[in-house]
Amino acid sequence: MPAEYEQGLLDTNIVILRKWLDPGELPAEVAITAITLAELSAGPHEVRRNEDQDDYDEHAERARRLDILQRAENEFDPIPFDAEAARLYGRVCAAVIGTGRKPRRRVADLMIAAIAIAEELPLFTTNPADYKGLDELLTVVPVTRPTVLHDR
Repeated sequence: MPAEYEQGLLDTNIVILRKWLDPGELPAEVAITAITLAELSAGPHEVRRNEDQDDYDEHAERARRLDILQRAENEFDPIPFDAEAARLYGRVCAAVIGTGRKPRRRVADLMIAAIAIAEELPLFTTNPADYKGLDELLTVVPVTRPTVLHDR
């Protein structure tokens, strides 16, 4: 399904999964936020040894996450979380509370949503449920999550 938008903001999960996604589902001109860059920067530090998986290589996983971070830093000039996004963040939180959900559990996602609203950009994500309740404020474009991830 071809993307119907010329421009769009990529959620962090899209940046992580991008090499496995159908490029036809994404707009021609894409951007990321400083929040996504922060999440990607934290990623390598969150890698822990997994005792339940004999084949888990924490060093390879850390290297994979660093590669994604470095590629994003090289490719994008991230949109900052500015005063306009901060003002909109209040409306985003109110909308989430209105659905009976707690905004604190999704601070990064909701900050990304506030930036998308401020920039008047649709938000592309493989996790549209993360933005439940924001329909009147934000255009969320669901992207098909890949079922098989190679080179992982």
